[in-house]
Amino acid sequence: MTFTQNFTVVGDSLALSAIVALIPILYFFWALAIKRMKGHIAGLSTLLVALAVAVFAFKMPAGMAVMSASQGAVYGILPIGWIIITSVFLYKLTVKTGQFDIIRNSVLSITEDRRLQALLIAFSFGAFLEGAAGFGAPVAISAALLVGLGFNPLYAAGICLIANTAPVAFGAIGIPIIAVEGPTGIPAMEISKMVGRQLPFLSAFIPFYLIIIMAGFKRAIEVLPAILVSGLSFAITQYLSSNFIGPELPDILSALVSLFVLAVFLKFWKPKTIFRFASETAASAQPIKEKQHTGAQVFKAWSPFLILTMIISVWGIPTIKLALSGHYEGSNIILKAVNSLGHMLTFVPEVPLLNNKIINFSGEVVPALYKLEVLGAAGTAILIATIITKYVVGMDWKNWIITFGETLNELKYPVLTIGSVVGFAYVTNSSGMSTTLGMTLAKTGSVMFPFFSPFLGWLGVFITGSDTSANLLFGNLQKITAESIGMNPILAVAANSSGGVTGKMISPQSIAVACAAVGLAGKESELFRFTIKHSLLLVFLVGIITFLQNTVLSWMVP
Repeated sequence: MTFTQNFTVVGDSLALSAIVALIPILYFFWALAIKRMKGHIAGLSTLLVALAVAVFAFKMPAGMAVMSASQGAVYGILPIGWIIITSVFLYKLTVKTGQFDIIRNSVLSITEDRRLQALLIAFSFGAFLEGAAGFGAPVAISAALLVGLGFNPLYAAGICLIANTAPVAFGAIGIPIIAVEGPTGIPAMEISKMVGRQLPFLSAFIPFYLIIIMAGFKRAIEVLPAILVSGLSFAITQYLSSNFIGPELPDILSALVSLFVLAVFLKFWKPKTIFRFASETAASAQPIKEKQHTGAQVFKAWSPFLILTMIISVWGIPTIKLALSGHYEGSNIILKAVNSLGHMLTFVPEVPLLNNKIINFSGEVVPALYKLEVLGAAGTAILIATIITKYVVGMDWKNWIITFGETLNELKYPVLTIGSVVGFAYVTNSSGMSTTLGMTLAKTGSVMFPFFSPFLGWLGVFITGSDTSANLLFGNLQKITAESIGMNPILAVAANSSGGVTGKMISPQSIAVACAAVGLAGKESELFRFTIKHSLLLVFLVGIITFLQNTVLSWMVP
């Protein structure tokens, strides 16, 4: 038995079908923003609503819908949940061994100003992790670091989610852009160039916007020189690398340049006043006068994150990535050995009742597989970093295992949340609800579609939690619609990716990841309310940029 997606299933009308397809999304918004449900309850109940709409409105067989949810749940646990568990575990190891106190002092030695700490860690360091690993690692690690420095957990999570906007399109070694070449046939380099002529505007703006959110416009102006150094160095490097090198390295290069240039700049420039949060006590507002640490002590304290960076960077190299998942076909002896192990630890069973049973809007049969790449998962790279860290910081196996158990216990509800919301995303996609919404937006016409084109990407990332998935979901639809209305398809596909980055901060799985990292499990509704307005403003700005590039700035399209 097969299931053919029907996009006018309600009253033979695309508009009515889209309204019904919105029900699970609107319910999720209501559950978090208005009802303020705990994340795992909101996630599970949204999944049930999505299943009901898929079965009763979109006529998807119940067995298929349930198996689609199971496919999403498995993906939510590995790789996404696995990244969160290992990231938080690594952070807890540094805290338990006292190394984080040294990390904190080393950052304070650069600057005690909360605004500048946010630029260094949330913006630059977070972007580096996005470029190297993607998924939840950037927000999980950088938010935990900020909380350790003394940031309010909600603020730390929110700031890191917003800062993560700048690098998402080129995240995880350029995968979102490389992936969309397949369904669209547009060379990845051309899409990279176009995204590199959109996102730098946002990247230059984000640091300024972050500080306004944190401290207000007046206090943002006080550190404007540092903001300009951080944002412009990132944006210029992002443009140059995306246009002249390719989609793989813009995040890593931009982040490293931004981090280095800002750190050097702060050696010569200091703000007139040190900004701290109003909630910080008078005692904490005094200049920090803790004992000075040697260079070797600081290096040792930071080494877990340096090790993490090196291993994740290696995991992201394309040939090694192939070997880790058992798909390497070269002749290198070491990689062949890794490939054998990767093959043993990669499981890709078919999803019962679902594999090759769905026919999508292009008339193509959709494969459905449980993809369990144990060795190739970024979470496994982080786990290896925790093992090496155990020896570096001198922790015994007993305490290492106890800490791992504590981490698992703390994250049981967040992982349940992630599994349920990714399950919801898969049901929405496999039933045809996502494409119905996309096709409706595509009907906005030749004048307005260029403005609404990024909103498709925004919607896709909100639903799936991934710019890669959003590009695969709507990339070809963007291309077809653009060609039909006389818009350059390269611009439309790039707008899908650029608009998608603004949806990352409100994606249910991103919210769950951020809350898990800072110990706010159950407070997902508060974080969602914090980020939603910023997400809408930023996607509106991308819409304006795309509209202008389709009209008066058409010379910017490659």
